[in-house]
Amino acid sequence: MNPNTRIGVLTIIAAYMLAMMPLPDWAQAFRPDWVTLVLIYWTMALPDNIGVTVAWFAGLMLDVTHGALLGQHALGLVLVIYVIHAQHQRLRVASLLQQALVILFLLLIKQALVLWVSGIMGHAPDSWLYFMPSVTSAIFWPWVYIILRDLRRKFAYKTHF
Repeated sequence: MNPNTRIGVLTIIAAYMLAMMPLPDWAQAFRPDWVTLVLIYWTMALPDNIGVTVAWFAGLMLDVTHGALLGQHALGLVLVIYVIHAQHQRLRVASLLQQALVILFLLLIKQALVLWVSGIMGHAPDSWLYFMPSVTSAIFWPWVYIILRDLRRKFAYKTHF
């Protein structure tokens, strides 16, 4: 297994752990979408290894961990990763602020899609705070990008010697 793929799998597992970590009630609405952020990074960095299929399975795991309708998060995650995969070369040369704005827009679309499916099922939230994970994810994006880039470079460098 490629060292970058290995570190990618480990960071996705860490993102799931952050997604399941208990938070106080007031902070639940502000939890960033860690799994999506990590998948976005790896899709931009390794588009040949991480793509729509990985996003589908990651989304199904999110559905299971959140107790949501099976395929609900998977559909939103596949849509986001498809757009990132199709535009990864343009996004890689954009500034971190521009990337964060694109990610905010894509995560708002993902949240709206999940909200729509939840509404159809009769489980729609009643607060505007439902969209806060998209905002906090966009705020955290520059740090996630820098940390994962440095990890990828560190492990790729160590394996060549």
